[in-house]
Amino acid sequence: MIVRSTYPDVEIPDLPLTGFVLEHAVERGDKPALVDGPSGRTLTYASLVDSVRRMAGGLARHGVRQGDVVGLFAPNMPEWAVAFHGIASIGAVVTTINSLATPEEIERQLRDSRCAYLITVPSFLDRAREAAASNGLRETFVFGEAEGATRVVDLLAEDAQPPKVRIAPDDLVALPYSSGTTGFAKGVMLSHRNLVANVLQTAAAQDVGEDETLIAVLPFFHIYGMTVILNLGLRRGATIVTMPKFELEPFLETMAVRRITRAFLVPPIVLALAKHPAVDGYDLSAMRLIMSGAAPLDAALATATANRLGCQVMQGYGLTETSPVTIITSDKPGMGRPGSIGTLAPNTIAKVVDVVSGAELDAGQDGEICFRGPQVMRGYLGNPEATAQTIDADGWLHTGDIGHVDADGYFTIVDRLKELIKYKGYQVPPAELEALLLSHPAVADAAVIPVADEEAGEIPKAFVVLRDETVDPEVLVAYVAEHVAPFKRIRRIEVIEAIPKSASGKILRRVLVERERNALATAPTA
Repeated sequence: MIVRSTYPDVEIPDLPLTGFVLEHAVERGDKPALVDGPSGRTLTYASLVDSVRRMAGGLARHGVRQGDVVGLFAPNMPEWAVAFHGIASIGAVVTTINSLATPEEIERQLRDSRCAYLITVPSFLDRAREAAASNGLRETFVFGEAEGATRVVDLLAEDAQPPKVRIAPDDLVALPYSSGTTGFAKGVMLSHRNLVANVLQTAAAQDVGEDETLIAVLPFFHIYGMTVILNLGLRRGATIVTMPKFELEPFLETMAVRRITRAFLVPPIVLALAKHPAVDGYDLSAMRLIMSGAAPLDAALATATANRLGCQVMQGYGLTETSPVTIITSDKPGMGRPGSIGTLAPNTIAKVVDVVSGAELDAGQDGEICFRGPQVMRGYLGNPEATAQTIDADGWLHTGDIGHVDADGYFTIVDRLKELIKYKGYQVPPAELEALLLSHPAVADAAVIPVADEEAGEIPKAFVVLRDETVDPEVLVAYVAEHVAPFKRIRRIEVIEAIPKSASGKILRRVLVERERNALATAPTA
């Protein structure tokens, strides 16, 4: 059966993303738009508009043209918004780079995206330079000051007029990287229309007000932070308090001092709010609502957090490939259902299908969840095969997530068909870790699966077949850690005699997942 949103459709204007997000910014004048949590440095709405204009003009004067790809490799801070919208407003494309990425990972993304320019911070510059060395970047810009890089402050000081460009709704604006349902990270082609639509779709359920203060601890380089915190918050006139990374005590202090009213978080942070004793030392009484996404949130954990903080706790669901929101819980009192990810966003239809036959299933039956809507990506950059595997001939995006919808239209996720591991909301592609393990001379074969973990949600566990049985498996763990961002590190490893595979040679990760579950079920309890 086809499931339709209970919300009325929203009208999606044919506006470029920046013009849409900052449409009412000038009239908000001196109201704080973005505040740097650690320092208190503030960017008002009026100064944000002016800085974006100056950034756009400066970039254009330095050669950035419509359609060029510009890498943005920086932690959350007010200037991130200036760079992102400066790039977007001249029709260039932003490829956002994970702050924890290694030089190898950065190099791969720069090469695959055909990145021409890079904007970063001094503390990231060593990694950026190592990655950029073989990519022939035309210029590197830096927030702050560093030898061999153009200062962003100088771009703004030039006060060059941005070029007049015609940006079509389907032109690309963002190119974040996602593993999708399988394999290595791929560039997700998101258009101006995709992101404009998703801000409006999210706003229909999450009525963020001008009197609100949002915490931006989730990274803007991730589509969740980019759309649901940054662009939604600015569109609705809220004040956004940025944090460069998550550390519990500074996070709690910022929440208390800045009187945060609404927090878009991930389950590991919600877990800390529910259980960590440090929470009792901070006044979080301004908090009205917590929205959790990026990974499933346990019903009991949601209830415990709501009871402890005295606020609403609810869930949403999305993917990088859907800009990201497809399912969301309304912030109206009484609409949340612990354990459910909510109902369909406006302008979105869904179906649940049998994972073998593809037949449509009825309410209450578990199957793969599929979507259609204006927020669905244009495809994966330069990878029509992967695009066709994700978006079928009828335009349905296949999520790889298993779940069901009830008679009232509320969805629940129960499992994952796709191979992706979600560590604290971050994507960890098993294929990438397997390739690294196989590059070690002691490894004959390898497979990586997700293992449930209370704090992280899931952690990567590796199964390896050794060529050299004298090698300590922990040596392999350290070897992988040298080449990947910290969140991708292998947390457990086990040596086995053979990796289960299909007749065609495909790794049967589900067999290993079942093996792990059975081992846990039969393990003696303390």
